[in-house]
Amino acid sequence: MSRIGRQPVVIPAGVKVTVAGQTVTVQGAKFKLEQTFHPNMKIASDGKTLTVTRPDDNRENRALHGLTRALINNMVVGVTTGYTKKLKIEGVGYQAAAKGKGVELTVGFANRILHTPPDGVTVQVTDPTTIVVTGADKQKVGQFAAEIRASKKPEPYKGKGVRYEGEKVRIKEGKSFAGK
Repeated sequence: MSRIGRQPVVIPAGVKVTVAGQTVTVQGAKFKLEQTFHPNMKIASDGKTLTVTRPDDNRENRALHGLTRALINNMVVGVTTGYTKKLKIEGVGYQAAAKGKGVELTVGFANRILHTPPDGVTVQVTDPTTIVVTGADKQKVGQFAAEIRASKKPEPYKGKGVRYEGEKVRIKEGKSFAGK
């Protein structure tokens, strides 16, 4: 039995969960998330908890069991506290600026790069070298943060580029010349 899948998802106070067939809707104070799951998974709610069960021990069903429970838990956490990703910009002259709802990056290219967030995701530029991506949907927050990082990944010689806060970049040694 799946260790993750068999744990019930606790529904905190102030969160309303509706199960209609394979569609689960989670509504909190500010956000509302909805997702449809695989038809093999049985999702049941008793008002305070949600449980996910599988029909048999088939390989696909075992994999879907834990996945479904984790996705529902992410929805509940998303509408209660939300998700946040912080990005840091390193390099001389590299910076970010808020432009409308999006963020504009100056990271060593001839043109500035503009990233506009998807619905339900907000971007803040707290200082020219820090970008904060927040939202209720964990997948959208992570994907948008990855798109920003991909515009200029940290290079291995000086470490210049966009990185996640706390990310370690291994710095390589430059060329060494054998003296004559």
